Amino acid sequence: MFFQKLRGWISSDMAIDLGTANTLVYVKDKGIVLNEPSVVAISESKGHRQILAVGEEAKLMVGRTPGNIQAIRPLRDGVIADFEVAEGMIKHFIRKVHNQRRFANPQIIVCIPYGSTAVERRAIQEAAESAGARRVFLIEEPMAAAIGAGLPVTSPMGSMVVDVGGGTSEVAVLSLGGIVYARSLRVGGDKLDEAIISYIRRQENLLIGETTAERIKKEIGAALPPEDGEGLTMRIKGRDLIRGIPKEIEVTERKIAESLTEPLSSIVDSVKIALECTAPELSADIVDNGIFLTGGGALLKRLDALLAQVTALPVFVAKEPLFCVVLGTGRALEEIDTMKEVLLRAY
Repeated sequence: MFFQKLRGWISSDMAIDLGTANTLVYVKDKGIVLNEPSVVAISESKGHRQILAVGEEAKLMVGRTPGNIQAIRPLRDGVIADFEVAEGMIKHFIRKVHNQRRFANPQIIVCIPYGSTAVERRAIQEAAESAGARRVFLIEEPMAAAIGAGLPVTSPMGSMVVDVGGGTSEVAVLSLGGIVYARSLRVGGDKLDEAIISYIRRQENLLIGETTAERIKKEIGAALPPEDGEGLTMRIKGRDLIRGIPKEIEVTERKIAESLTEPLSSIVDSVKIALECTAPELSADIVDNGIFLTGGGALLKRLDALLAQVTALPVFVAKEPLFCVVLGTGRALEEIDTMKEVLLRAY
């Protein structure tokens, strides 16, 4: 009894949604205990890199660091772009969850994009093992999102989920505990931010940063323009590209909807292709049950209306779309013995 209690005190198994924008951690029997930006601030001197801050603290430094400090995202398009920094970030979050106990060695399930290569999967698995995990499982993002949205993924019924994350969007049809068809495209919240930056630079001759673009997207971003008028407005600040001095302008909901047309069309096209490739019986289920939107991108205003307009199908935004993936990964952790068929190993 004492040793069981000691083992539980030393280590709590966890599920990690290692996202391009945010990392969320779910601890067994406790729920979601951490939700922080996937950002790391590092200093570099004579070829040696040192981690200065991780998460919320590091995000505040984005675009504001001196020359010897960088605030970077170690994940790009849903996969590890900088292995060393990603390992440090995962290690930091594991220790934070375990109150800095160095001997914590939890069992971990990490969510990965559908279609990630064996090399990418191995990089994620090795990063988690190097960070102290005793055993690592992987789960594909569309499966985790569908489980978290409460879809009947293990039943003989077709379910369709569109998960719009920070780096990738996953479109999948699931049935009988497996992914029948899926497409992963490297278009997500980051590409929407880039589209806003590019549009404002082109149309207004104003240069804005990633943080400002993200704020615009959250406050007045929309997948469809307002039916009449310009919609919501917002004052933003940036650098005038002609005069080279700081400047403030007003942007409208209609303009931002126009700026997002191109990246959103990629997501819409992927949904249409997925529906074309779906078997007739599963298509009939999707007509009855509709399409479910998950991920942070699901919060973009009128994205559900855009997809409903294009597909003529009912489209629903899942309850708590930001947390669907980590909740689905967490449920797989809680019920690991009965849900092993949805888990993967990198090698």
